[in-house]
Amino acid sequence: MNKKAIALISGGLDSLLAARVVMEQGVDVVGVAFVMPFASRNVRRFKEYVREAAADAGIPVRFVDISKEFLEVLKAPRHGYGANLNPCIDCKILMLSLAKKIMREEDAGFVITGEVLGERPMSQRRDALDVIRKRSSLEGLLLRPLSAGFLEETLPEKEGIIDREKLPGIKGRSRKVQLELAEKYNIRKFFAPAGGCLLTDPIFSRKLRDLMDKDSLNDDDIALLKYGRHFRLGDGTKVVVGRNEKENEKLLHLKKESDVMLRLKEAPGPYVLVRGKPGEANTEKAAALAVSFSRSRDSGGADVEFWADENGRKSLRAKAMGRDRIEELRV
Repeated sequence: MNKKAIALISGGLDSLLAARVVMEQGVDVVGVAFVMPFASRNVRRFKEYVREAAADAGIPVRFVDISKEFLEVLKAPRHGYGANLNPCIDCKILMLSLAKKIMREEDAGFVITGEVLGERPMSQRRDALDVIRKRSSLEGLLLRPLSAGFLEETLPEKEGIIDREKLPGIKGRSRKVQLELAEKYNIRKFFAPAGGCLLTDPIFSRKLRDLMDKDSLNDDDIALLKYGRHFRLGDGTKVVVGRNEKENEKLLHLKKESDVMLRLKEAPGPYVLVRGKPGEANTEKAAALAVSFSRSRDSGGADVEFWADENGRKSLRAKAMGRDRIEELRV
């Protein structure tokens, strides 16, 4: 077996430490970070942070986009979801299956992850770890160095490449040992333990479930999920109301040619994007939402301009929508 390993790097402390403790035993480690739309609200910033964290820890890293493969897993995960729409077990199986292919391409001997026995309730129970190992077809080749002493011995341990007696032996949810190791290796940059996966967020998951129910899991609609307040009109049309100046700019950037954009004509307020069937009735409802989330909501109404094409702006008069009606439409 080659003294080379593929390490899954998430930017979290566990993954960085797993790679470092193996590198301490003279193993050549290649880090791999998998990227998909739900990794973070800002995927570009996520990649920059992971790259910086890996460099800080002395680990080379490459990025692999798994968006297409992950969406198929998300639709019907064999092992179900966590508390929200997070298919943690199936996600890890997918990543490890792809890591196995990279292992062969890199002529590496085994794969490393930062999983800790008992740290997470869904994907890091012993039975879940066993399922992940078997389903990813990495029997004997999947080393979880932080908890190796509590798990089945792997081939790199049996062949003497890895000495499990020199591994940390971490178990459970306490972070004490990890923080001590971070101090030892001078690792300062890493994501918080809660992680950045948007699928663990109940509000984001609710909006995503709405897309899934409408069979609308495409890149454009997924990108919209990260911004604004979301509303669904009776015919399936989506309305997104910006919450601040930054989100207003994002909505303008994400607008498609067929979308209609609205904003108050002569007063401050949110940008509102309409996607689906932006006819007269839906435009009027979107205008009412624009007023409802502006400082003009308690006035007698406001002029709202709307456009699909910048050169064809029109306007209408709208009043704020009642609170109960707003909540009926909210996703």
